[in-house]
Amino acid sequence: MMKRDGLNVSRETLQELEAFAMLVEKWTAKINLVSKQSLADLWDRHILDSAQLFELAPQAGHWVDLGSGGGFPAIVVALLSKGAGADQQFTLVESDQRKATFLRTAIRELGLRATVISERIEKVEPLAADVLTARALAGLSTLCDFADRHLDPEGVALFLKGGQWQQEDKSAREMWSYSCEAVKSKSHPDAAILKIKDIARV
Repeated sequence: MMKRDGLNVSRETLQELEAFAMLVEKWTAKINLVSKQSLADLWDRHILDSAQLFELAPQAGHWVDLGSGGGFPAIVVALLSKGAGADQQFTLVESDQRKATFLRTAIRELGLRATVISERIEKVEPLAADVLTARALAGLSTLCDFADRHLDPEGVALFLKGGQWQQEDKSAREMWSYSCEAVKSKSHPDAAILKIKDIARV
C-alpha cells in the first residue's frame, strides 16, 4: 500500500489517480474543469476532498454523481472502488457537453465501470441510486429535490458542504424531512459531508 497525504491506496491506484490529475490539468487548459487557482492545489483541494466520500459509502450497488463536472468526486471514487475490488456501477450526470466528453475520455482511459448521462438532472429518468453524491452543485434544498427523484428509498446521499452547512440544513428542513449525519471534512476545517437518508417532502 502507498500513502500520500492521508490516502492509503495501492501503487496502481495511486498511479491511476495521478494519471487522472494529469488529464484534468491537460483539459483545464481548454475547458474550465477547475479554477486556475485551485489547479496548483489539485491533490488536496479536489482529489483528497473527493476521496473521503468513498469510505462513507457502502461498497456495492449503483453510485450516481450529479453535476460531475471535472470528475470530482465521481472519477476519484470510481478509481478507489476499482482499486478496492468493490462491486459498484457509476453513473455520472453532467449537462455540459464538453465536460461530459472529458468524463467519457477519463472513464475510457482509466478503464472504469461508469457511464455518463449528458442531460439536465431534473429531466433524467429516476436512477434509483444506492449512493447519490454532489459536490459544489446547489443548495441543500435543491439537492434534496434531486435526491427525492434519483435516490433509492433505502439509499444514502453524501453531499459535500462548506462552512455554511448548518444554515443550509436549517433552510432545507422547511421543505424536507430527512435524517442527517454531519461528518467533519478531512480537507477543509469548517466543511462537512452530510450523510442524508429517508428524504421526504414536508
